Amino acid sequence: MVKLLTTALGESASDYMLKGGHWILIILTLIACIGVFVWQFRTSRYQAIPYWSAVAGVAVFGTIAADAVVHAGVPIPVVAVAYAAVTAFVLTLWRRSEGTLSVHSITTRRREKFYWLTVMATFSLGTAVGDLTADTLGLGFLGSIVLFSIAIVIPWMLHRRGYLHPVAAFWASYALTRPLGASVADWLGKPVHDDGYGGGGLGLGEGPVTLGGIALFVVLVAYLAIKRPDVQETIEVTEPSPPGLPSNAVRPR
Repeated sequence: MVKLLTTALGESASDYMLKGGHWILIILTLIACIGVFVWQFRTSRYQAIPYWSAVAGVAVFGTIAADAVVHAGVPIPVVAVAYAAVTAFVLTLWRRSEGTLSVHSITTRRREKFYWLTVMATFSLGTAVGDLTADTLGLGFLGSIVLFSIAIVIPWMLHRRGYLHPVAAFWASYALTRPLGASVADWLGKPVHDDGYGGGGLGLGEGPVTLGGIALFVVLVAYLAIKRPDVQETIEVTEPSPPGLPSNAVRPR
């Protein structure tokens, strides 16, 4: 739920700042995100507040990275294919370098860097894919919500039936949260009659949707930080831990 919320928040915040020309706000947000990443990389283990704040920052600027290319005149299908190639390239480098793509194996700084590069790539890819279905394919925002809601269930079903490796299921689901959350945000915020996206939205506006998303984000992350339902104190490690890191170190699920 928090991951979907960050994707929706990234979409609405990016649209609000870019289309409104709020460049000072963009710069201030960038500075804040850099600060959050410094905080995240200085933590020795998973903590909800710095981690999810970093994800929210990636959501905003991953969206801006994809939207900026589209606004420069590059066709959306080309952007989608390009970011798909970037995502595949980063995952390939990570796999060849570390031998695994499992998030439970992120126990070194190098693996964490690969992780965040992958997160940024999937956000940009998801932005482009969401625009592709809503605009180029003419599904509109509501049609895209239905499409990605169905698509995100498929990796879970295949994994539950033993047809899909858990790591592949995770990254497939992770990537699909981006276009799903973004489609919801666009449907809520875009004008009722938006001819560019096959049907428009509810017309609530990007500003109100962003503020509502921030409020809900704060509540959910505070819950995670206090109750810690997303932390396993002890997990079974199937590969050796680096020197100095105990095998029962706290890691995100």
